[in-house]
Amino acid sequence: MNHIKFGTDGWRGIIAENYTFENVGIVTQAVARWIGDEEVTENGVVIGYDARFLSERFAKHAAVIFAAMEIPVRISNQIVPTPAVSWAANHFDAVGVVVTASHNPPEYNGYKIKAPFGGSANPDQIAGIEQRLDLYDITLSAKPYVECVREGLIREMNFTDGYLDLIRELIDLEAIKQNGIKIAHDPMYGSGRTILKQLLGEQVLEIHDELNPLFGGIAPEPMGQNLDELSHFIAENNCALGIANDGDADRIGMVDENGTFVSSHKLLSLLVEYLHQEKKMNGKIVKTFSTTNMLDKQAEKYGLTMDVTPIGFKYIAEKIVNEDILAGGEESGGIAVKGHLPERDGIYIGLLITEMVVKSGKTLGRLIQDLFDEYGKHSYYRNDIHTEDHKKKAMIQYCEEKKLNTIAGLKVVDWNMKDGIKHLLENGSWLLVRPSGTEPVLRIYAEASDYESAVALVEDATSWVDRPEILV
Repeated sequence: MNHIKFGTDGWRGIIAENYTFENVGIVTQAVARWIGDEEVTENGVVIGYDARFLSERFAKHAAVIFAAMEIPVRISNQIVPTPAVSWAANHFDAVGVVVTASHNPPEYNGYKIKAPFGGSANPDQIAGIEQRLDLYDITLSAKPYVECVREGLIREMNFTDGYLDLIRELIDLEAIKQNGIKIAHDPMYGSGRTILKQLLGEQVLEIHDELNPLFGGIAPEPMGQNLDELSHFIAENNCALGIANDGDADRIGMVDENGTFVSSHKLLSLLVEYLHQEKKMNGKIVKTFSTTNMLDKQAEKYGLTMDVTPIGFKYIAEKIVNEDILAGGEESGGIAVKGHLPERDGIYIGLLITEMVVKSGKTLGRLIQDLFDEYGKHSYYRNDIHTEDHKKKAMIQYCEEKKLNTIAGLKVVDWNMKDGIKHLLENGSWLLVRPSGTEPVLRIYAEASDYESAVALVEDATSWVDRPEILV
């Protein structure tokens, strides 16, 4: 059996290397056994898939395995955003399975698991699935997909329509339409294609909306360096803002009226302001370990509790289900808010920010400046280093031993090792070093009072990866 390991959000692998039909079958059998053994639900699974190479075929392979193990199956009849599968899991009280590698490069595919509450399966649930991976039955005989459909063992359904109806209930689309605001949307060739246009029609101008499993040569992650075309498009077409979603549309990045990238850090802070101040909502703020300290300042100002989790949205989802959470998010673009699914949703969050812009009468850029005026400027930078495994491990060990004690001329005054190694610097800045949970990558993150300082911190720390003194 090929090595299968669940990361921060499901299992991912390189297509034909370890992401194979056999391994999809192994994971599917484990999920099926977990559902039965733990009596998770009597309503089986809902299955969706993204726009990646072979995703539909992998999804149908999983479907016939579930059917062979007497698990009821509903499967999307088209490419579908992950949040729509989460809606379906909640709506049908079923386990959600999404064949997607999210924001990973095109050679990857993946397998996300959603609990019946409509959010990421929690760590205990994932552990229960992993414990059953070795019980794979090679003698299991599955019927052909067409036969399963004909016999009613697999039901093909449209999940998107129900998901869109939910958004229509929660977002004041009429206010957005009456304002006439022009929105640029970059689905990054992913499964968010056409979704905003279905809701707002000609107000939405879309780029990268065709099927392209290679994603135009750029990993479909809505980070600033990947959104140059969206920035130029906004200027050329006089759009008020831009919404970018990752490959399965559960993450978001935005671009303001000037073409300036707006990270999920700033979006999460804006949402706290909007939900608490304008909508008069309360609850905890929850963020992952690599997310902005501006949220801490907001929590202090408004008397709200702040919780910090390890990196991975599953930790946030678990809190949303069990506690009163106002807003929760992670630096990689996953955000959830009170009143919606306990799930990150890049489509919904983009529309909620658009609603905020329309109702405030301010531009997105002005709203960001208001945050800076109130809480000080917070700038963020991240570098993903593809390096040899021994160098990655050596850097992690070096940092864990607290040997990296001066960065870009600033003294490290404390360390926090909740998830990776966060170096707290004398001027209030921080730098985090941690291995990716989904890719063979070392991530180095920093937050400082200006962008240049954040870059300097990351570049200085990055230079240590290849230094001989840490490789001994």
